[in-house]
Amino acid sequence: MKYSKENFLIENVRAEEIAKKFGTPCYCYSFNKLKDNINKFKKNFSSINPLICFAVKSNTNSKLLNEIKKFGLGADVVSVGELMKALKAGISSKKIVFSGVGKTSEEIKYAISKDILLINTESQSEIFEIERIAKSLKKKVNIGIRLNPNTDAKTLSQISTGKKENKFGVDEKKLIDLVAYVKSSRNLGLKCLSVHIGSQILNHKPYEKMLKVLDRVIKKCDHNFDYIDLGGGMGIDYEGVNKKLNLKKYAQAIQKFVKKYNSKIIFEPGRSIIGNTAVLLSKVIYIKKNSQKDFIILDAAMNDLMRPALYGAKHRILPIKKLKQKANKSYEFVGPICESTDKFLNVNNFQKLNEKDFVIICDVGAYGMSLSSNYNMRPKAPEILIQGSKFKVINKRQKLKDLI
Repeated sequence: MKYSKENFLIENVRAEEIAKKFGTPCYCYSFNKLKDNINKFKKNFSSINPLICFAVKSNTNSKLLNEIKKFGLGADVVSVGELMKALKAGISSKKIVFSGVGKTSEEIKYAISKDILLINTESQSEIFEIERIAKSLKKKVNIGIRLNPNTDAKTLSQISTGKKENKFGVDEKKLIDLVAYVKSSRNLGLKCLSVHIGSQILNHKPYEKMLKVLDRVIKKCDHNFDYIDLGGGMGIDYEGVNKKLNLKKYAQAIQKFVKKYNSKIIFEPGRSIIGNTAVLLSKVIYIKKNSQKDFIILDAAMNDLMRPALYGAKHRILPIKKLKQKANKSYEFVGPICESTDKFLNVNNFQKLNEKDFVIICDVGAYGMSLSSNYNMRPKAPEILIQGSKFKVINKRQKLKDLI
């Protein structure tokens, strides 16, 4: 995705053409960027040969999941709905890991019936419930146990998952007790030790610290795990300053770790696979001037892209047509919803905008559409997949009459 002269292109298609044809707001994905991300991820970790389970919560579009499946990826799911979506997209049940702290009995039964690879458990109560269900079905169910390593990922507090105050996983002492219990169970097979310390991580050092904790805990457990699930959390460059996680250094640390244990590594990437594949096209409805700055009121809102309102995330905003004139305007880009948090970004030195101009909100492939809602009775935006000079609708715009 780049400018060609003054026009913003998504692969070989002008973004303005898509905006005019399908209206705004509108999500647009680049197939080749998706392909490139997957291939780079595989290449960086080729020495480890991991099972890569795409985090479905980051993007639940069935057509995109089917494309991801074609590259050999599995799925990490956190609800029965996501599990159904993954299976419908053609992802093998033997490449699906079911995570999450609050799986219901019905969800557990469904997962067992589909014979998925693993149910990653997060509490003693959940293990007891799975054992009860497995016993009633006269089955042996393969599970993992998630460790909370008390490791600070140095990311946003709202997306930190690996510290002791977070709700995820069990502490070291509890894990050792649970390992002993599961090993003695006739209806449970202990296959995996799981960990996930947070999201949008751009420094390999928290991962190295996490691996040291895992090393210590595995020795204490005295159990050979078939799988070590290292979760995901790899960040992307939202700010456009080329700040990236050093995957090679992370891979080297994992190589040293796996030499000690005959375990297969599982990854659960979401954002690093899909995040920078998409942009959200939007139109300027009004420009509201005041003494300090101009408010650019867009037709996209917090229901279309929740991340800025939810935890202050910043997504770059670009004009759909780049002008040669000097960029010196101060704008606050906001949505039309009746909430003060319905705002996207404050920008200095932006080129002059006019009402009805189009803009691009960048890097919205992860937790963009999947977090969207019908708040204020607003229909959800369409999704368009672009490959080369071709494009196709992979999710139609909702119609108001269907909502009402």
